[in-house]
Amino acid sequence: MTPITEVEGRRLSLSNLDKVLYPATGTTKGEVLHYYATTVSEVLLAQLRDRPVSFLRYPDGPQGQLFFTKNPPPGTPSWVRRTPVPHRASEPSEQVVVQDLASLMWAANLVVEFHTPQWRAATPAVADRLVFDLDPGAPATVVECCRVALWLRERLAKDGLEAYGKTSGAKGLHLLVPITPTDSAAVSAYAKGLAVRAERELGDLVVHRMRRALRPGKVFVDFSQNAAAKTTATPYTLRARPEPSVSAPVTWAEIEGCRSPGELVFLAGQLADRLDRYGDLLAPLGDPARACPIPAP
Repeated sequence: MTPITEVEGRRLSLSNLDKVLYPATGTTKGEVLHYYATTVSEVLLAQLRDRPVSFLRYPDGPQGQLFFTKNPPPGTPSWVRRTPVPHRASEPSEQVVVQDLASLMWAANLVVEFHTPQWRAATPAVADRLVFDLDPGAPATVVECCRVALWLRERLAKDGLEAYGKTSGAKGLHLLVPITPTDSAAVSAYAKGLAVRAERELGDLVVHRMRRALRPGKVFVDFSQNAAAKTTATPYTLRARPEPSVSAPVTWAEIEGCRSPGELVFLAGQLADRLDRYGDLLAPLGDPARACPIPAP
């Protein structure tokens, strides 16, 4: 029998709580829901709020079928907020906006990664943050990503911008920068310029083009996620990996000191202690006083 739980006055059916989603650690669906409800709900909701959400669903665990969806899944409750999202080739569609604990737990029960754009629902294609996805091509690892992140941090600072880091939850590293609201196309152009410059100055380490043949042993500086149609793994989301890894905020001291890939792998069970120790390292992303304009072209 599927248990019924009340969350903030909303009745939710939470299913298959004993199902093992991560065989490598024996982590069950119930433990995944507990992580979202009690460990990261406050900080994750701060990152999700007012942004249309896309889901990477993995209901049978990362070893099962994975599928990406932007439209509200069938059976989405009427009380879950939706927002129209424009698309170039068609009429506007709707996406979910996760605004509260009840909506978060409804979505988590679907077993999903949370992905969000760099803009808010009220201002489509007007970004309030800039992102770089640093993706290592083997044998490069997150250690090499850290070297590139430090270069980008310094270069962004010269332009009056402050970067914050998080693990991707997979192999790489993400840098996020709060900016004054700016057209996504302009943000993409600025980010591409920095990626090209990084390749020019760190040519033995960086590539800015996506072609797989160029990437072995180098860090792909992916600037494309600044495009209005793209999304990035939301901070604090679990990832569909063999273990319940988290896209976890990290300090610059951790980035500077990283000497082996395992130093920047964080599992769900570690996040409570990290939040107790550091608080929400990405809180500045939501502070308008921290947002600065990108340089004019």
